Amino acid sequence: MPVINSKAIYLQLADKIMDGILSGEYPSGERLPSVRDYAASVEVNSNTVMRTYDFLQQRGVISNKRGVGFFVDAEARQTILELRRSQFFNEETPYFFNRLKQFEVSSRELAEMYQNYLKNQQ
Repeated sequence: MPVINSKAIYLQLADKIMDGILSGEYPSGERLPSVRDYAASVEVNSNTVMRTYDFLQQRGVISNKRGVGFFVDAEARQTILELRRSQFFNEETPYFFNRLKQFEVSSRELAEMYQNYLKNQQ
């Protein structure tokens, strides 16, 4: 069964752009596609993309050079990591820890699972 994303479209686009920044698709200082071009490429209304860009600008991920376009901020990568880390700890971990408690997973078991996960990622 496919996962349904309940986030607003402009937030889904913001996530996509932030993923692009983290992956290097949009390097620090690089100009983002124009609102119109990006809207056409993702097949949404230009107003939705403008809302996405405004959202990212308010969070310090991108900046607007009036008449030139939107650019990836120098500290965008660190800003995104801080935003996502905060979101993770505030929104996802309470559910995760509750499930661990329900399943009676000890902190030792969890630590071992995480260590094994890290070892297998190398």
